[in-house]
Amino acid sequence: MKSSRARPGNSLRIIGGQWRSRKLQFPDVDGLRPTADRVRETLFNWLQEPLPRAACLDLFAGSGACGMEALSRGARHVCFVEKSPLALQAIRHNLSLLKASDHSTVCEDSLTWLARKERPGNQKFDIVFIDPPFASDLLERSANALEASGLLQEHALLYVESSTDTPLPALPANWLQRKSKRAGKVQFHLFERQAPGSAP
Repeated sequence: MKSSRARPGNSLRIIGGQWRSRKLQFPDVDGLRPTADRVRETLFNWLQEPLPRAACLDLFAGSGACGMEALSRGARHVCFVEKSPLALQAIRHNLSLLKASDHSTVCEDSLTWLARKERPGNQKFDIVFIDPPFASDLLERSANALEASGLLQEHALLYVESSTDTPLPALPANWLQRKSKRAGKVQFHLFERQAPGSAP
């Protein structure tokens, strides 16, 4: 069984923006797998234009790498949703170290949170990062729950990360793939949401 304590090797680096090159520690939690530097670099190159002033949702936040990168690069707000109290405690600690503002954190299972009818603020999101544990069906389930939740702006951008060992699952039909790339054993994609029933 893995130790839940942070180890010296458990660190991530913010790549760009106001906190560029800052290194942050995160705990050793089962299933926690920060998005690799080179993947994040490509992702945020894709998001360079729409990110400033965007409201972002970091589902399965884990280390919080994507959400903190978004804040560093000018996102208006990031909501971090993570079910592990230890992981979320580290996210909150790192946000405090960065003196970050305009964020919220939720310690809850992502599917449970998405199923809620009422949430504080009921904000709609422009950009969502979806990176659940690979050895699960959570990507398909969370994508469909997200589409049904009413939390997405009409043309929201959805970042999806999964293993190259398994095919990309069925995602909502109105999510149109805009970008796609592989890095090692990871495949990652950027989708743009269209209003249900609208022409591509």
